[in-house]
Amino acid sequence: MSAKIAKTIARQKEKIAEGNFYEAHQQLRVITSRYLKAADYPSACDVLFNGSLLLLRAGQGASGGDLALMLLNDVYMKGEWECNEQNKKRLSEILHAFPKDEPTRKRFITEIVGWSSRFGDIERGDPDLHHDAGKLYAEEGEAYDAERHLVLGTSHSPPVLVHLHYAWYKEDAPHLAPLYASRSVLPYLIVGNLSSANNALSTFISELTTSNPHLLAMSQPIESAKSGLSLRIFPSVPLLNFLSFVVLAAQKGDAALFKQLAKYYAAHLKDVEGLWGDALAQIGEIWFGIKIPRQGGNPLFDMMGSMLFGGQGGAGAKGSGSGSGSTPRSGTPKPIAGGPKKEVEKLPAMDLD
Repeated sequence: MSAKIAKTIARQKEKIAEGNFYEAHQQLRVITSRYLKAADYPSACDVLFNGSLLLLRAGQGASGGDLALMLLNDVYMKGEWECNEQNKKRLSEILHAFPKDEPTRKRFITEIVGWSSRFGDIERGDPDLHHDAGKLYAEEGEAYDAERHLVLGTSHSPPVLVHLHYAWYKEDAPHLAPLYASRSVLPYLIVGNLSSANNALSTFISELTTSNPHLLAMSQPIESAKSGLSLRIFPSVPLLNFLSFVVLAAQKGDAALFKQLAKYYAAHLKDVEGLWGDALAQIGEIWFGIKIPRQGGNPLFDMMGSMLFGGQGGAGAKGSGSGSGSTPRSGTPKPIAGGPKKEVEKLPAMDLD
């Protein structure tokens, strides 16, 4: 930052401290416009970045948000700035300075992801920005938005997402554990992220067995010295076992195993056809080359709009708790007709090699 801009920011900081928010906001816009007219994007960036932070931290969400969007659209976009660590760091700092209930924040998140998609390497948007947004939404109980971003996040995203799901699960019926586990596992597989699917499933099972030690005591390990693969079977939770085997099949690239699973668990899958059917069809095509009819649309976001993800725009799209993300939504899957399954699953004869 040049000495001239540093003095400008210092003057506006004094105005903001005195409560002259409107005057500071307008002067920052005017000064920035001069730099933009000269195509001096670095100087415009310094003014807008520091000015937006000052206003946002003073609780002026609308004014600070206006400067933040100006930074993104008039500097990052028009200047065609690449999606690198330094540029992302500024946006992340601004994002975390927004007041929780400021409407501009949601637009800012949408547009920073759009910028990263255009000037970064990943069409879905930068994973770091998705993770920042998703974690923020999860902490505030914004359920749908948290899922939407964390599924496209980083290797640090699965535990955050699973913690959100497990907190909801604890307030629901015990036999619905597989449905809550699937909320992260299936989407990660749909976006082609096997590592995160595995991480999410392992984290969910760890939380489940820690809370319910009897499940671990009754479980049966399956291991292969040849392949190094292993998993744990829970005889009383067949659909959780199904998810484990699906992840295993994806690891092995084993279409025959995937088809075998569909037959073996057919009776149980019938109960969740409306929730899992489309997702499993997409997974079959993505991981095993099992073609399905093309119907247009984006399979990930189609899935996120289904009951599995609570729906967009309905009452279930937002948590109503204390901000911990622990309150179930109206989109929470209801118990399968007839209540919990009473039968105990026999150990399936699956080859891990």
